[in-house]
Amino acid sequence: MKEEVMSTESGPMVSVLMTAYNREQYIAEAMEAVLASAYKNLELIVVDDRSKDGTVAIARHYEQTDQRVRVFVNEVNLGDYPNRNKAASYARGEYIKYVDSDDIMFPFCIKRMMERMLQCPDAGYGLCAVMDDQTQLCTSPRESYLEHFRGRGHFDRSPGGSIIKKEAFDAVGGFTGMRQLGDFEFWLKIGAYYPMVKLPFDVIWMRSHEGQESKVNTEAEKNRMRVQVLKSVFSQEKVPLDEKERSAILRWMDTGIRAKLARNLSGVSHPSI
Repeated sequence: MKEEVMSTESGPMVSVLMTAYNREQYIAEAMEAVLASAYKNLELIVVDDRSKDGTVAIARHYEQTDQRVRVFVNEVNLGDYPNRNKAASYARGEYIKYVDSDDIMFPFCIKRMMERMLQCPDAGYGLCAVMDDQTQLCTSPRESYLEHFRGRGHFDRSPGGSIIKKEAFDAVGGFTGMRQLGDFEFWLKIGAYYPMVKLPFDVIWMRSHEGQESKVNTEAEKNRMRVQVLKSVFSQEKVPLDEKERSAILRWMDTGIRAKLARNLSGVSHPSI
């Protein structure tokens, strides 16, 4: 893949978006990893959400030493997903790539993702997903939905496990601002309209620590939240599933028996699906 072929006249091909709040312990390492990317046609946008520590000063240092870096500080604290939308509003690239300010993007990450995205020009987004001899690189909205609920879990990915075409992100309105499961909700939304590309795993190291918002709720609480998200999306959005499929998914999700749901969506005991 020749990067010069993928250049745009107005700016970089990929905008790497890094939102931050009180991440002075990790952000330097996160930014350095992006700037060391084997894929060079990028910009790094850091949007600080009113940190109370030295996060902004560290980010400004890299802005002064590398012209690909742009740092913004919000006037007020927006919260996780509204801040992700804010970061996207500054993007000049055709694709946006989220990297959290406490995670590490491996040097080959964007290069591998873009190689696959460019093979599927109609796709609106890509998610880290299981690939085998029986699965295709690009799946239709219906295929993406069915594979998710059959147990592949495509829509359980965090923003860091994705790359998104900016045009598609804007077309579906970005994140709604929902906490905790804003990514799950967004994948359901964009997944109803655009084909999905399956991206490789092991391209980002996602750090786990007690300061993360994802630690707030238990898995049982998150499952209840997922059910509420599904009910909302299934009733309001264009969804590539028929009414019986939606009812089956909600029924089994409501009881928390996801293994049974996967079996039934595979056609084992529910012929209509």
